[in-house]
Amino acid sequence: MNLPVNQDVLDGILREMDIADVSRTTIRQGVAVAGALEKASGEKFIHLEIGVPGLDPCKIGIEAQKSALDRGVASIYPAIGGIPELKQNASRFIKAYINQDVPAECIVPTVGSMQGCNTLILECSQMQPGKNTILYINPGFAPHMLQAKIAGAGIEAFDIYNFREEKLREKLESYMSKGNIAALVYSNPNNPAWICLTDNELQIIGELATKYDVVVLEDMAYMCMDFRSDKSHPYEAPFQPTVSRYTDNYIMMMSGSKIFSYAGERIAIVAFSPKLYHRDYPHLRELYGLGRMGDNFVLTYLYAASSGTSHSAQCALAAMLGAAADGYDFVHDLHEYEKRAHQSKEIFLRHGFNIVYDKDNDQVVGDGFFYTVGYKGMDCQRLLTLLLRCGIAAITLNTTGSDQPGARISVSALRTPELMQQLDERLAIFEQIAK
Repeated sequence: MNLPVNQDVLDGILREMDIADVSRTTIRQGVAVAGALEKASGEKFIHLEIGVPGLDPCKIGIEAQKSALDRGVASIYPAIGGIPELKQNASRFIKAYINQDVPAECIVPTVGSMQGCNTLILECSQMQPGKNTILYINPGFAPHMLQAKIAGAGIEAFDIYNFREEKLREKLESYMSKGNIAALVYSNPNNPAWICLTDNELQIIGELATKYDVVVLEDMAYMCMDFRSDKSHPYEAPFQPTVSRYTDNYIMMMSGSKIFSYAGERIAIVAFSPKLYHRDYPHLRELYGLGRMGDNFVLTYLYAASSGTSHSAQCALAAMLGAAADGYDFVHDLHEYEKRAHQSKEIFLRHGFNIVYDKDNDQVVGDGFFYTVGYKGMDCQRLLTLLLRCGIAAITLNTTGSDQPGARISVSALRTPELMQQLDERLAIFEQIAK
């Protein structure tokens, strides 16, 4: 084994890539650094930095997409607002697993949740003069903050680590009461920490969103993947927690990437509250000639961004959502991530690491797609440097807006017992060079 990688080799690669601080790299930069180190060391790295699906794509979607292509949809522009089958089945799916009534009219497909969030941030920041700042509950998905920066919107953010339950109300109100917050963004379950907001916390968010007229952009990329309770039965409690129970100022973003392992087709939906979809904003009418938020989202922002979403991918997602609403257990296979998280966490803990975001108040954070680790107070730069030298790629928590030292671990690539064994061996090397 050619590990650990010599520090001089790593430093040389970082200089070549013009990276001054490895702990500030984006996910894609991290992948590139690991790739260069693989060539230099001759060792295949364990890739814990990028959250690609680690399961086979849903066959229901594949068959539906093939059928759609055979029917010739590749030559036909889909309606920008979405094909009827997708909108209707998405409405049924939301009722089945969230227990909320969202009309098909208020559901729109996007090119992944990335496009959905990007265009929503742009629209929200332009709806009302003086309200152009996006507030983030961190840690979070770093590109979401980049989207606001690109849009020219203001950015506010805080780490939720010390602000759970009633402390969250005071913290949120300290920002929202200024009157300039247009939208609030968070993921639930959380990427990267896998913490899950409680119903009380969601109620706090909803009440303040209504009080201060803030749009809540709720990222449900990992919906039904808090395996501490069984959410696999349609139309039966427990349902996916959501702020939509507590305010009309919500938009839910749901992706096919993780729950159906359909990341490669870049397909998702955004679901507006009916009240928000039909709400008229005079400033939008002044800018674009359309006042209703939903109309503007479809006919201005999505039209300019991509003129709609892949026709065949819409057919795939429509079939998967419809099957799930009819009883197809899409959650069953996802439990594999829970198993990988449980096993790999034990390995990290055995080698002296700790789980950084370890609790949802008095409940231990569940095992799922991501978790966070720290090592004896080690700062992010040194932690990632040593992990890379040991053949392990990850991303640091400071890139997610966290104030805590540590790294995010994605379990999606830990597919085999051999990789788990390699993780164990390489963390033993980490312990040696960390002394």
